[in-house]
Amino acid sequence: MTKPLNLGMIGYGFMGRAHTNGYKRVGDFFPELQYRPVLKAACARNRENIQKFADQWGYESIETDWKALLARKDIDAVDICVPNNLHKEIAISAAEAGKMILCEKPLAMNVAEGEAMCQAVEKAGVTNTVWYNYRRIPAVTLAKQIIDSGKLGRIFHYRANFLQDWTISEDLPQGGAALWRLEADAAGSGVTGDLLAHCIDTAIWLNGQVRDVTAMTETFIKERTHQLTGKKQKVGIDDACAFLCHFENGSLGLFESTRYARGHKALYTLEINGEHASLRWDLHDLHRLEMFDHADTGLTRGWKSIHVTDGDHPYMGKWWVPGLAIGYEHSFVHQVADFLKSLETGEPCHPTFRDALDTQKVCDAVLASAADHTWHSIG
Repeated sequence: MTKPLNLGMIGYGFMGRAHTNGYKRVGDFFPELQYRPVLKAACARNRENIQKFADQWGYESIETDWKALLARKDIDAVDICVPNNLHKEIAISAAEAGKMILCEKPLAMNVAEGEAMCQAVEKAGVTNTVWYNYRRIPAVTLAKQIIDSGKLGRIFHYRANFLQDWTISEDLPQGGAALWRLEADAAGSGVTGDLLAHCIDTAIWLNGQVRDVTAMTETFIKERTHQLTGKKQKVGIDDACAFLCHFENGSLGLFESTRYARGHKALYTLEINGEHASLRWDLHDLHRLEMFDHADTGLTRGWKSIHVTDGDHPYMGKWWVPGLAIGYEHSFVHQVADFLKSLETGEPCHPTFRDALDTQKVCDAVLASAADHTWHSIG
């Protein structure tokens, strides 16, 4: 006997679609789960747009006020897919209303907001998670298993980058529904919170906590026309960011992100070098994990490519036959499955709000370091 989990979706953009796809597909591929998502309501301010979204994706009803959504007794969980500056108020209100919360990343605009959100969900005792979906790509999960087994030995280096090129044009405006990520008041930061946050979350998960950072950022185009007002105004977000760090385990970290790397649409790579072995992964070839194992015999020692599609690989037993790859959207299905499983077991679904606050602390320290050109410890 399955149990319904009535969902309220707040927002209808790219992430709203990605999350909804996860809710719709999870029962087909994880039939053993006790809970089944029910697309009860979708919410956004524009009635016409949210109705189109609800009709296309199969939501039973709509709301144009998130407070009305939270007041509904037929909503068990809310999914927050709105600009970052709205996360805090909605999440705290949802917690006070006793709703489970799935929040898009980054957790908040800054550490202070994130801490308030953590305290709210912990006081209310509501289940919570943050959508750092790259943890759920099978090759990345396999990397976690290999690292945790000790096969790499002592870790020396961790490096990651996330490169895009979509904001190079000076004619691109800022603000509004599609371009809020370019407006500091809505996003809080640029590539640091949008792209590097993913790299940082994965790094903490794979390699442990970050101890301190030194960073630099750059805003290449200083003014852009605001899409809503038509007026030129200062750009307050970072277009590019690079930072060095020390991890608590003694390893060194190197991170870079930019939206000005011509030719790259979403190049996310990571590499971790250990005493005995190294691992590397590339989002553009996301079903493969590359590994160098020094224990291999000399004549055949070298980098090898692990095609992560076998049934005993993480999550892959739920999908196709060995050799057939899955894609980006499946990471959201996996996160939904893990969230639903956590409701059965009572265990947290990581990353929780408190986990995501660790990433927020690193992001804040990175921006502070870039501003004053000094090393910043992670509080």
